[in-house]
Amino acid sequence: MSELRPSARRFQQILAEKGYPHQVMELPELTHTAVAAAEAVGCDVGQIVKSLIFKTRKTDRPVLVLVSGRNRVDTKKVRALLGEKIGKADADFVRAHTGFAIGGVPPVGHVSRMETFVDEDLLQYESLWAAAGTPYAMFRLTPADLLAMTGGTVTDVKA
Repeated sequence: MSELRPSARRFQQILAEKGYPHQVMELPELTHTAVAAAEAVGCDVGQIVKSLIFKTRKTDRPVLVLVSGRNRVDTKKVRALLGEKIGKADADFVRAHTGFAIGGVPPVGHVSRMETFVDEDLLQYESLWAAAGTPYAMFRLTPADLLAMTGGTVTDVKA
């Protein structure tokens, strides 16, 4: 494995500190879209875990939605779960609450605790791939790993 970029190395350290054996893999090409990520690791686009950060409109809380690479988020469904409208979070908000830049946000290891929702479609796969700190880094995990790591609520969030 080549030397990891600083954010990917930091995420690898977070995994180790939490007792997770997963290995961050640095890739030669950008993986900032689900299609690019799936092509880079040779999996179905549905196996890609997109870590999307939203911001509640009234209380300015971060909300993490982990969605299958095949799906888009229905914000009305998330709003119903929260009881509050949500909007897209800008790059500064994402970095402030996760410690990572958009395109490389992993599903765990964030600066802030946040309510997390997991797309039920992710549970159909034997293995998943998620961002690992940069748009060049990913790690492989199972749906059970994802649920254990995040404590997220499995629900229907897809549009």
